[in-house]
Amino acid sequence: MSTAIALAGNPNSGKTTLFNELTGARQHVGNYPGVTVEKKQGTCVSDSGKFDIVDLPGTYSLTAYSLEEVVARDFLVNEKPSMIVNIVDASNLERNLYLSVQFMEMGIPVTIALNMMDVAKKRGIKIDIKKLSKLLNVPVVPTIARSGEGKKELLQTIASNVNGKAEPLTISYGRDIDTALDEMEEIIQSSTFLTARYRARWTAIKYLEKDQQIVESGKKEDMKVALQLEGIVKKVTGHLLATLDTHPEGIIADHRYGFINSVLKQNVIGYFQDKNRLQLSDKIDKAVTNRFLGPIIMVGILMGLYKFTFTYSEIPVGWFESFFGWIGGIADNALPEGHLKSLVISGIIDGVGGVLGFVPLIMFMFLGIAFLEDSGYLARMAFMLDRVFRMFGLHGSSVMAFIVSGGIAGGCAVPGVMATRTLKSPKERLTTLLTVPFMNCGAKLPVYALLVAAFFSKNEATVMLLITLISWVGALLVARLLRSTVIKGESTPFVMELPPYRMPTIKGILIHTWERTWQYIKKAGTVILGISIVLWAMMTFPGLPETKTQEFESLRLFIMSGVPARVLSEIETLETETIKGDNLKVTRKLSAKAMVVKKSLAQVDFDEAHAGLKNSIAGRIGSSLEGITKFAGFDWRTNIALVGGFAAKEIVVSTLGTAYSIGEVDPEETTSLSDRLKVAEGWGPLTAFSLIIFTIFYAPCFVTVVCIAKEAGSWKWAAFSVVFNTVLAFGLSVLFYQVGSIVLT
Repeated sequence: MSTAIALAGNPNSGKTTLFNELTGARQHVGNYPGVTVEKKQGTCVSDSGKFDIVDLPGTYSLTAYSLEEVVARDFLVNEKPSMIVNIVDASNLERNLYLSVQFMEMGIPVTIALNMMDVAKKRGIKIDIKKLSKLLNVPVVPTIARSGEGKKELLQTIASNVNGKAEPLTISYGRDIDTALDEMEEIIQSSTFLTARYRARWTAIKYLEKDQQIVESGKKEDMKVALQLEGIVKKVTGHLLATLDTHPEGIIADHRYGFINSVLKQNVIGYFQDKNRLQLSDKIDKAVTNRFLGPIIMVGILMGLYKFTFTYSEIPVGWFESFFGWIGGIADNALPEGHLKSLVISGIIDGVGGVLGFVPLIMFMFLGIAFLEDSGYLARMAFMLDRVFRMFGLHGSSVMAFIVSGGIAGGCAVPGVMATRTLKSPKERLTTLLTVPFMNCGAKLPVYALLVAAFFSKNEATVMLLITLISWVGALLVARLLRSTVIKGESTPFVMELPPYRMPTIKGILIHTWERTWQYIKKAGTVILGISIVLWAMMTFPGLPETKTQEFESLRLFIMSGVPARVLSEIETLETETIKGDNLKVTRKLSAKAMVVKKSLAQVDFDEAHAGLKNSIAGRIGSSLEGITKFAGFDWRTNIALVGGFAAKEIVVSTLGTAYSIGEVDPEETTSLSDRLKVAEGWGPLTAFSLIIFTIFYAPCFVTVVCIAKEAGSWKWAAFSVVFNTVLAFGLSVLFYQVGSIVLT
């Protein structure tokens, strides 16, 4: 039988690294019921026992200021884990112990994993582990999560203390607060108010902290008692404002820190060298966050990331393209002509295969991002860009939302939109969630990779960097426009803690890379597959009228009517041996006359399929839009792909793969979608970059639109995002294409 353990801690404390070290591959990711906060669970099997481990969202507090804090607290209250393992950054002990104190006040068994002991040592910090454990009255185990040091001792400590009972920590908050707490606690206990879920004193503290979730729960439980408690809070608040010019929550926080200081000052922390000396992280930051040198280094790092991605993914991408080409060849030979063959080859293999073909590139991109994230550099990016963001009416916390959304190509707009919850200003939050979809998410990356490989293959990294800069600059300019018009308001200050630089572990990087890559693969195998089949049907039916089909059949008979029997025999032999896989050998033996006839017949097949596609439901939609989209360089087939992209941006690639494979003249000559686009009529670098610009700015995918509506609290802003973004994208694409056409003529 396994034991439930909750991992909790501040952001950047090494909590996720420890979770990965404990659970390895035995973990899965989902969402907490009813909310979009990520839930990680895993199993740890060791000599000390089997443990079911839940990685709670990183949080600084248990007061419901953010959804992450509510989720973490609700899990502890509702699921009642056997123990909380609180991961504490040993190099920032005072700040990290603030969360520990709140766990102890709840009366839940706690074991402190004193993590990053190596960082503390480098900073000249020495911690008396035994004394800290004795003074806090909880087990304390030193660990270095990134190397696995202390893992065995931590599991042994958990096993030894997991069934014990914890005595709730009681802190004196001063005469005024303590008097109010005593009065409130008596009322709560006598009326059994919320006592089924919370301790009476803890509930009273939450009322004094004006915790909205507890206050709302109290009103539902017993309105009379709730009003009585709120009256006491109002009275003590008024007294504190009049005498000390502060609020109860401020007094409570001060006394918690006072308790922590009283513990640490009892010779718990010592310094074996000058604690104020400039550390390695500080030395690096003097260059990396420099006002002038920092942005240059940042651009260089991004350029290196894209160079790494395209250089090392080129060969495996080729393998994937060859694999799907091979699968398509097998299906072509095995299936009879008809709709089933078209569905399998054009709808599934060319559609989904076109998206999955970029898995190696996506994986290498995520690998680079995981390294930057785990090393601590992404936090420096946020710090540097705060100065810029404030100029455009945004907040420093907006930076991480942008990065998560794909500020470095490969993120996702959905968690980016959710990341805006950290912004306290409603207007800065709204502006941020409306502009994060402009970032280069993982769904857009296959579109860029396809077009860059086809038309800018000699400067792939440079063009990807240019695309990144366009998305950032565009998002900031739109943010400035919104903040100057429909979302006016004052900016709020930005405070951020920079974690120390760390050398990421190979295990941690591989886990992060695989998690994100697997999400991409699952999406291609589920959502993209379903939409690809629907779009294939829309591009296939209703088909050509009977009269039109007869015209093409007559044209074939006309071509073959004057052909000698010997030549027809050559072509029939070719078709027979093609099925046997000897196509290359036969092609070399064809006479010039037979080659002409073969290509003429193939061209008729292509013209018929092309006409059928144009007459299909999707073709009619694409053709109806062509009168407008031609000004941006988009033809009717591109329009079909872009309409599908409203559901998910990967659909653009899969739909282009389907549209440009139906009726292909000679499949052996063009094995990849990039090759097909290179020779397709109307395509070139100008059209490709116009499509890239449109993809950057047009409407978010459907899931993101739903998320925007939920986070903004109104479908009005979700609809605004769809309409405004699409109009902006089309206007910019038209401007670029028209100006480019004039310059090139």
